[in-house]
Amino acid sequence: MTDWIDACGTDEIDEEDVIRFDHDGRTFAIYHGPGGDFFCTDGLCTHEQVHLSEGLVMDYEIECPKHNATFDYRSGAALRAPACVNLTTYPVKIEDGRVLIAI
Repeated sequence: MTDWIDACGTDEIDEEDVIRFDHDGRTFAIYHGPGGDFFCTDGLCTHEQVHLSEGLVMDYEIECPKHNATFDYRSGAALRAPACVNLTTYPVKIEDGRVLIAI
């Protein structure tokens, strides 16, 4: 059975932005895509464990604030060095204006 965790309100993240969400000792990044959809990945860069919530979001990509590694946050794919390990992604659903993630 999937545990759905209430992460935030849909109005808490501007379109094409990201916020940090911590739960049970783990850090996640929640994204509001340019089409109005929401996504969730691990919250730390796979290169040097920097918080992605401090990075730059453009279209469907997040750029790590430390060494500029880039990921597609829809799939978690590492797109630019120095990151070469993909991010883990998590299912997202919206209910009553709340962003829920399955972890």
